[in-house]
Amino acid sequence: MLQCSKPVQRYVQLLSDREIRSLFLASAAARFPIGIVGLALLLLAQQASGSFAVGGLASGCYMAGLAVAAPFLGRSIDRLGARPTLLACAFAYPIALGCAAFCFAIGAPSVVGLLLSACAGACFPPVSASMRSFFSERLRDDAELATAYSLESVLIEVTFIAGPLLVALFVSAGSALSAVLFSAACALSGTVAYASQRALANRRANANRAAGGLGPLDNPAFARLLAVAVLYASAFGLVEIGVVAYAVESGAPALAGLLLGAMSAGSVAGGLAYGARTWSLPPVRQFPRILALMALGIALLGFALPLWLWALCCVVAGIAMAPALIVQSMLVAKTSELQHAAEAFTWSATALLAGIGGGLALGGKLLESAPWPAVFAAAAAASLVAAALALRQPGPAA
Repeated sequence: MLQCSKPVQRYVQLLSDREIRSLFLASAAARFPIGIVGLALLLLAQQASGSFAVGGLASGCYMAGLAVAAPFLGRSIDRLGARPTLLACAFAYPIALGCAAFCFAIGAPSVVGLLLSACAGACFPPVSASMRSFFSERLRDDAELATAYSLESVLIEVTFIAGPLLVALFVSAGSALSAVLFSAACALSGTVAYASQRALANRRANANRAAGGLGPLDNPAFARLLAVAVLYASAFGLVEIGVVAYAVESGAPALAGLLLGAMSAGSVAGGLAYGARTWSLPPVRQFPRILALMALGIALLGFALPLWLWALCCVVAGIAMAPALIVQSMLVAKTSELQHAAEAFTWSATALLAGIGGGLALGGKLLESAPWPAVFAAAAAASLVAAALALRQPGPAA
């Protein structure tokens, strides 16, 4: 199924392009909140209310706000260009997120914090969609796209390693609020730096293209791809809150960050391995296989094992996660037109975040009446159903 072809050279060649290298570096801080805010809001709300259901809803509302607003922000990038959209979000996001965090911290009514969490999610700067649409326009070869999307996914996974570790440090110091405020500062500074890159200034907006219609959703193959994404992303949300529940039951809530970091380490390894090789099967055929492997890895977490062995299972469970996201990005690029590129990738993000948010909320409800292994069983089942649907995905054949 694969042919080894000088793995490291692929990444070196990609980063030898000065514009791509500069965009990667500038975007790192802007996307740091991806690995922090969901977990930090969950812990902040749970500590304030004493309820996992409220904690899961807070994180779920944040994800839902992001999911609903992302396609509109993507269309704005396609029509107006990346800079004005990103800069507006760079300032709106920290304000909304800070207000949500303070509401939970001071014990304001939960509904207020939940609404502000949704507003914060709606303002999150769409840096990842901007990057991926840039790649779909700049790189047309499948191997180059796979390497670029692999590096992109690895960058995000690194935030999922460093982010939870920072949350663990902040929580150990008694302040989940500080973790949220740190994220707001990263989003502001990083997005401004990213929006200032010359590569974005050289890209033309698509204001002269047709602005009506459903955009990439007019393609049935793209719509079906989003349905698969919602299903397997719900497993991500279930796994996150399941890990938190496991850590809390073990008497060490801060351990959640370390365990999620271990899972992201496995995902980084899987993503780097995927992008370093040439795969004989087309992406549409790889997708169900990767999702089935992910389900098997997640199923291991449903067993009550010694802590060190359970942490190792977290690494194993993460290995297929980045490859799943990489293949999905490749299929998004293949099933959408260039004039809808940013919007297509934000719809992809919407599907993922809607699934994650739903998984978090469902996980919170499950934990009110069932032990933590039930959450991982549900996550594995969601991944398997997604794999079955992906088998029926017609998509592009290459």
